[in-house]
Amino acid sequence: MENCGYGEDLVGRVTSSGRVVHDPNLVGASMLAPNRAKTKKKKLEQMQYLFVRVVKARDLPTKHLTGRLDPYVEVKLGNNKDKTRHFEKTTNPEWNQMFVFSHDRIEASLLEVTVKDRDFVNDDFVGGHMFEIPKLVAQEYLVPQWYRLEDRRGYKVKGELLLALWMGTQAEEIFPEAWHSDDASSADGLNVIISKVYLLPKLWYLRVDVFKAQDLIPSDEYRLPEVFVMASLGNQSRRTNVTNRESFNPVWDESLMFVAVEPFDVLILSVADKGASDKYEVLGRCVVPLSDVEMRLDEKPVRCLWYEFVKQVTIRGEKEEKIRSVGNILMSISLEGGYHVLDKSTCDSSDLRTTAKQLWKSSVGVLELGILNAQALKPMKRRDGQATTDAYCVAKYGVKWVTTRTITDSLSPTWNEHYTWEVFDPCTVLTIGVFDDSNLQGGDKVEGVKDSRIGKVRIRLSTLQTDRVYARSYQLMLFHNTGVRKTGEIYLTVRFICSSSLNTTYMYSQPLLPKMHYLQNLSIADESYLRHHAQQIIIMRLKCADPPMGKEVVEYMLEIGPSMWSIRKSRVNFFRLMAILEAVAKRFDHICNWRNPIITFLIHILFIILVLNPKLILPTFFLSLSLISIWNYRKKPMHPPLTDICLSCADTALPDELSEEFDGFPTSFSPDIVSMRYDRLRMIAATIQTVVGDWATQGERLLSLRSWRDPRATAVFLIFCLVSSILFIVTPFRVVTLLTGFYTLRHPWFRFKLPSMTLNFFRRLPTSTDCML
Repeated sequence: MENCGYGEDLVGRVTSSGRVVHDPNLVGASMLAPNRAKTKKKKLEQMQYLFVRVVKARDLPTKHLTGRLDPYVEVKLGNNKDKTRHFEKTTNPEWNQMFVFSHDRIEASLLEVTVKDRDFVNDDFVGGHMFEIPKLVAQEYLVPQWYRLEDRRGYKVKGELLLALWMGTQAEEIFPEAWHSDDASSADGLNVIISKVYLLPKLWYLRVDVFKAQDLIPSDEYRLPEVFVMASLGNQSRRTNVTNRESFNPVWDESLMFVAVEPFDVLILSVADKGASDKYEVLGRCVVPLSDVEMRLDEKPVRCLWYEFVKQVTIRGEKEEKIRSVGNILMSISLEGGYHVLDKSTCDSSDLRTTAKQLWKSSVGVLELGILNAQALKPMKRRDGQATTDAYCVAKYGVKWVTTRTITDSLSPTWNEHYTWEVFDPCTVLTIGVFDDSNLQGGDKVEGVKDSRIGKVRIRLSTLQTDRVYARSYQLMLFHNTGVRKTGEIYLTVRFICSSSLNTTYMYSQPLLPKMHYLQNLSIADESYLRHHAQQIIIMRLKCADPPMGKEVVEYMLEIGPSMWSIRKSRVNFFRLMAILEAVAKRFDHICNWRNPIITFLIHILFIILVLNPKLILPTFFLSLSLISIWNYRKKPMHPPLTDICLSCADTALPDELSEEFDGFPTSFSPDIVSMRYDRLRMIAATIQTVVGDWATQGERLLSLRSWRDPRATAVFLIFCLVSSILFIVTPFRVVTLLTGFYTLRHPWFRFKLPSMTLNFFRRLPTSTDCML
């Protein structure tokens, strides 16, 4: 996949195959602690592996009858057996493939490397070589060496094999590219199950400002045209409004926004006449290559150009088609490099940089992620009569997505893989998803076969302390129309290495999005439209990668799905709001009702001091907040927050509510169920309607105090205001404040259960409900 300007600053190195591989030596010394080696051991467990590199063979013997040879190499260690790809009609094949065997699974003392000839019925034995595992541990063969082939009895035969064998760990540079013995039973699907790094395509916003047209030539010369402009870019198509006046020089003054991807395509513009019927007629077209479009980095205006629209016409009596001009349209077309192309909501985004690399700021640190293992995964399928799972992980941060190797037939897979990203904003989110691979029967993705979701973990970088290693297990859960199901646990290690604490803290004062989002903000409808098409472009590009990433995987990582009505989500948001209000109201209620007499008494003393010395109000307020924050430091979280089932109301949601939440649009349920849900929605809407009406009623009562709608009430309010004004002139303000505070904080002995006189008076005021039907 093309880099397209992104990923050049990734901490890693590009191998000969084009993959970006993590290399600790490339991380700047200023970013890492001096005791990096000790930290690395604590961060990622070192596991021993046997590496077998099959390079090539020479002078292999051919068949006596056919004179041809289709060789491949089989590497066998106990019950673990792998093989290389085969070559046809050659005696000097070159495989250059790597195999890895976990030291914990080595059950045999001999390693068998065999060259075979592929045949339709039974593969023929060509030759082989035996290696003793204890000698490999004692003496490593890092440099490839030639080994003479032997027959089954140990005699030398024609042909030699170039091999390298050694014991190492997952820190080896070649480890991500190697074929693992616990990944699959054959190498046919090698490009599917090895780990892989994906770089997202570079996306741009394309702005098309349509101003006015000049000398349009309609198809019907006796009628003034009702025209509009259509623009198409790939699968995206947008149009202006129909001009509000019939003229040969219409004016629009509208903007159309698109998502463009490198390498750029062409923009097709059309001007059409609506006509008297519903169908429109295209008057002319104009093709604009985006490679010729100006790139804008700030709010400075772009040059406006006249674009000529042409149409192919057939002249009477002639067979040839000629091109004629139908008019010119004044437009400005620009690629917006000052925006960030949103592919998901801002609060959950992992990259907020501008499209144009010239506007990027320096990184604030490095994020390190260790994907160690998973435990107690739920079986996702059956193979050979047994329930099993072929698990792999996908980690997403910024423009770099990574997939681990697939561990087959294991409910407790161990990956032990390590990845790094550069961090440009600490208020971003790292996402790790776990999936079951359903495409292990062949090297290519099978159409219609989707990888199953196992679970997902989100970690916000701002919740991580600098240079601290967080090692813990995270619960994996699936939420669907039958409720919440726990699918296992994944063990991760995460560390955020900050290069400059001052720069990281400074980022908190900067806007979350690039400044162009605020100087020339997009409408909510445009943001939703552009986000949808950006997601579709990412899906298509990753689907065309090698190996391809399934659409269902990208949708799950980007949380793509219809935003439908959900009673559960409405209940969650209501409880969240009530929790905030209750936290304040509950504390105030405890003080007013003397639940803790000592605290209430201290509040009285503090209140008197502040009333007598008003200049201490603000210092006391901020000092109190600082003291509360210091007191809460002892309760600070030791790990990033986990997914909360109770907060999500997932454990209390009814089955019908969940089926409604996961229902598509339009609905697929029967009319009876839809009618029942509609009635339930009417009841909820009636409650909301009542609450809104109550708030409107209170506001109308306030306005009625001075409207003389109730003469007696307005007269009482007038006398009260006159008396209050005289009292406030005579009485010092501090005395009034003290009396008001003492009355509010009075002891329960002096409180009455009946409403106060003021509240009784307010509730008797008239409202507009008397005039409503």
